[in-house]
Amino acid sequence: MRNHKVIGAASAVALAVGLIGTAVAPAAAAGPEHTYLVLAPQGANTTAAAKRVASAGGTVVASYDQIGVLVATSTNTAFESSVVGGGVQSVASTDGLGTTLIDDETIEVLDESALEASGDPTAEPYWSYQWDMEQIDVPEAHEVTTGDPSVVVGVLDSGIDWTHPDLASQVAFDQSASCLGGVVDTDPAAWKNTTSSHGTHVAGTIAAAINGVGIAGVAPGVKVASVKVVNDDGYIYPEAAVCAYLWAADHGMPITNNSYYIDPWEFNCVNDPRQRPVWQAVQRALSYSQSKGTLTIASAGNSNVDLQHKFIDDGSPNDGSYPVEDRTITGACRDLPAEAPGVVTVSAVGPTEAKSYYSSYGQGVVDVTAPGGDTRFRTNGAVSTITDAVLSTVPGGYGWSQGTSMAGPHAAGVAALALSAHPDMKVGQLASFLERTATPLECPDGVYEPRPGYAATCTGGERNSFYGAGNVNAFNVVQ
Repeated sequence: MRNHKVIGAASAVALAVGLIGTAVAPAAAAGPEHTYLVLAPQGANTTAAAKRVASAGGTVVASYDQIGVLVATSTNTAFESSVVGGGVQSVASTDGLGTTLIDDETIEVLDESALEASGDPTAEPYWSYQWDMEQIDVPEAHEVTTGDPSVVVGVLDSGIDWTHPDLASQVAFDQSASCLGGVVDTDPAAWKNTTSSHGTHVAGTIAAAINGVGIAGVAPGVKVASVKVVNDDGYIYPEAAVCAYLWAADHGMPITNNSYYIDPWEFNCVNDPRQRPVWQAVQRALSYSQSKGTLTIASAGNSNVDLQHKFIDDGSPNDGSYPVEDRTITGACRDLPAEAPGVVTVSAVGPTEAKSYYSSYGQGVVDVTAPGGDTRFRTNGAVSTITDAVLSTVPGGYGWSQGTSMAGPHAAGVAALALSAHPDMKVGQLASFLERTATPLECPDGVYEPRPGYAATCTGGERNSFYGAGNVNAFNVVQ
C-alpha cells in the first residue's frame, strides 16, 4: 500500500557551529513524488500559499486563483505538515483518491455501416434502435430546432474520438482541453480518447450529427467540447475535476455532463480528514462555475442505493489504495458531484420508463430521470437483451452501453435544446425548466425488484425518489 499521509515532521538534529551553537535542520527527507491540493483561505488569493509550497519543498503545477486552490507536487515526505500555516487553510494528497468512471456495462459493439443521407433523424441508419430518443420526444423537438451551434456542452470524461463520422463536425476544438494532472493541455492529441470509449459514447448521445451515418443525437445542432479528466489507467483524480470545472466555466460552456464520482470512497465525507480538503476544493470549483453561468449535470450512480438515507458503504475505496472499509454513510457524506448544491442529478430508466435496476435514487437528491438502458427488465434479470441498452458512438463505430452515465447526456442534450430555444435563460432558470417540463412518473407499488438482489422502495408523490420531477422531454423544452 502506498504511503498517502505523513504525520509529523522529520526530527531536527542540532549541530554545534563554532561557539554560538546554532541549530540547523537537515534537508527534508525525500520520497516518491506526490500530488497535493493546497487550499488558501476562502476568498483569498494563492500568493501566500504558493510561497509556503515552495518553502516546504513543493512545486506549483497549476494555480486556480479564482477559487484559491493550488495543485502542487513534492517529494518531501513531510510536505503536508510543512506547508500548513499562514495563507494555507488545508492540504491533502490526492494519491489514492483516483476513481473510475461510473461503472457502466458495455454490452456489445455494432459495426458501422453507411447508408443514404437524410436530414430526418428518424431516417438515420440505426434510428430503429434508438428507443431512447423516441421516449423523450426527440423527433418532435427536431421539427422545432436541432439546437444552436453557439451552445457548447462540455463532456467531462475520457476524451472524444473527434475523427468519428458522427462527431467530426460536432466538436468545438477551441474549447477542448485535457485536465489530467490538474494542468490544462489544449493539444488535440491530449484530449482525444485513448483507452476508453466512454466519452465518445456520451458525446454521441448529446450531439451525433444528422448526416445519414449511424445515429442521431438529442441536440445535433449544438457542439460538444472534450474536457478530458480520465487518465489512461481509467482514473479520475480530484485535481483533474477541479481543473475541468474551471476550464468549462471560463470558456463559455453553459452546460457540462459529468458521468463519474470523485474519490474512490464514492461518498466524500467532510468529517473525514482524508477527504475534507477535496470536498472544499470541489465545492469551490462548482460554485465558481455556477457563478459563471455553467449548469452541471451529473449521473446519480449505479449502486442502487438510496442517497437520501443512511446506509453502509461496503465497497470503497475502489482503487486499491486502502483496505475496503465498511462505513455508515451519514448526512456528512456526499456523492460528488451528484449531491453538490446546484447540480442537476439524473437517475436512469429503461425502455418502459421504469427505474433501471442499477440506478441509485433518493428523495431530494434526484432531480430528473432519463433513458439509461435496462437490459434485464424483460426477463426479471435472467437474460440480457442488448437492444434495451443505449446505442451511441464508440471509436470505430457504434456500441450499446447502459448506466446512469448514459442517462446524464440525455438530460444534457435536452438542456442544450432548451437553451437553444430560450437563449436568455440563466443557470438556475435552466435547471428549474428541465424539471418543470419533465414527464412525471409515478412510484411503483411496494418493493421494486426488477432483478433479483436489486430491491428498492420509491418514496414521494409526483416528485419522488426514483424519478425526481420526471423523465426529461426534448419537445416540451423547445416550445
